[in-house]
Amino acid sequence: MKHVFNQGRNPEKPVLLLLHGTGGNELDLLPLAEKIDDGASVLSVRGNVLENGMPRFFRRLAEGVFDEEDLIFRTNELNTFLDEAAVKYEFDRNSIVAVGYSNGANIAASLMFHFQHALKGAILHHPMVPRRGIELPDLSGKSVFIGAGTNDPICSSAESTELYSLLEKAHANVTLHWEKNGHQLTMQEADAAADWYKKFVLKPE
Repeated sequence: MKHVFNQGRNPEKPVLLLLHGTGGNELDLLPLAEKIDDGASVLSVRGNVLENGMPRFFRRLAEGVFDEEDLIFRTNELNTFLDEAAVKYEFDRNSIVAVGYSNGANIAASLMFHFQHALKGAILHHPMVPRRGIELPDLSGKSVFIGAGTNDPICSSAESTELYSLLEKAHANVTLHWEKNGHQLTMQEADAAADWYKKFVLKPE
């Protein structure tokens, strides 16, 4: 998968996995990673699917309607890529924290839905429920931040609440943060995610 890897100053810190929204690329979220943890290593990946020339992480049949077969295939593909990247760049495979926006947040959530140990935690900006009717793995010890907009036209508040509930039932430690905005990722939401990360991921002694 096309990507960039930036070695951080502190190898003890988590590796931030950046996953862009539809039409984005592997450079989009680098400033966000800087805000969240400027000392951490960063692995930023470009989605392998094109929709009208715009990169995505999996296909969809319509707005808000996922191609479930492709979602499963691409989730497996990304998980395998993370295994390989950990070997290539010599980082701890069990120390990856995803930072995803929109379509990128959806594939990050899908990783957690399908693989118990794919991620240490995740910051999900405006995600949807990736799949319904499946049993999630035990996500005890995983921390998840969900950034949601009360007026989001793409991802309804009910969708955000349902994802929160599903992850919580799988024993993840979930924070649901609301902004009075639509689908855009605001500075206030990024600040809230950074504060959450320091409290729940870094957990200073």
